[in-house]
Amino acid sequence: MSNSRGASGEVELPVLNQADAPAVPCCPPLNERPLSAEEAERTAKMFKALGDPVRLRLFSAVASHEGGEACVCDISDVGVSQPTVSHHLKRLKDAGLLSSERRGTWVYYRVEPAVLAAMGQLLSSAPPA
Repeated sequence: MSNSRGASGEVELPVLNQADAPAVPCCPPLNERPLSAEEAERTAKMFKALGDPVRLRLFSAVASHEGGEACVCDISDVGVSQPTVSHHLKRLKDAGLLSSERRGTWVYYRVEPAVLAAMGQLLSSAPPA
């Protein structure tokens, strides 16, 4: 999904509201203009989910896994029990950072490229006017 510029010239960044929902615009780079209350809520939900070291490790494991997706069986060695891994993966899904697909008895997780792009652009500098 490509990013577009709105009428005001702001870059619309995709961020998932729910794990399997289509991408919706997020917000401009932080140094371009102050975030609206709605943009701040959406963005805070993403960063809050990543604020836990176990969730950050799981997110990183999925994002860096070969093929862009990982079976829960391949990423669950993060020093906590399997039910705790499931809890953290659910939190990442609820924040729109991961999507999942059940294949037989295993669940495969993926980070949508649009999510990584949105997070990167949010923290990047705004282009010169």
